[in-house]
Amino acid sequence: MLLCRHIPLLAAIVKQFIDFIPLLLFFVVYKMDPRPLEVAGHSFEFGGIYSATAMLIVSSVVVYGAVFLRQRKLEKSQWLTLVACLVFGGLTLAFHSETFLKWKAPVVNWLFALAFAGSHFIGDRVLIKRIMGHAVNLPDAIWTRLNLAWIAFFLVCGAANLFVAFTFQDFWVDFKVFGSLGMTVVFLIAQGVYLSRHLHDADASPSKPKD
Repeated sequence: MLLCRHIPLLAAIVKQFIDFIPLLLFFVVYKMDPRPLEVAGHSFEFGGIYSATAMLIVSSVVVYGAVFLRQRKLEKSQWLTLVACLVFGGLTLAFHSETFLKWKAPVVNWLFALAFAGSHFIGDRVLIKRIMGHAVNLPDAIWTRLNLAWIAFFLVCGAANLFVAFTFQDFWVDFKVFGSLGMTVVFLIAQGVYLSRHLHDADASPSKPKD
């Protein structure tokens, strides 16, 4: 029973790693020493921030396109991530300025925080309950705490990405990939521990006597 109830959490972890695939490819290309590459008679530089940005755009389209073909849909968060890659990545390449890309992670995280916060005032359930409530049965007070935790997480992630991007410019790509991944993994583990405690309490509670 506990394993079944943890399926949404496991799905969230898998989804997070799928979302990080384009970022990992972005990181690999960014770390390469720039070198000329000729494709179909056209020569361009491969390696560095701008070819890495192009890789981020292409890999995002491929990854989310594959998810869409498999599931016949994308979640709203995936649409937001994809559109953000296209917009901020496209602006980075069009204006040849990495400043646009530096704003991508903060803006996306803060939009997620806004969506979770708005669910406290719009609709009859907070967003985390809409996502996981079909498989996990918890009191409304616990759902509210979880939702507030997600709001805080996205606010902190956005602020951390913004601070590092414009303060430690030599390390912002490393943090964008591995710092964000690390924070996400730690938060999901903490959420799993918190859920396990309450699910264990629910399973241990005595059942009502039958008439």
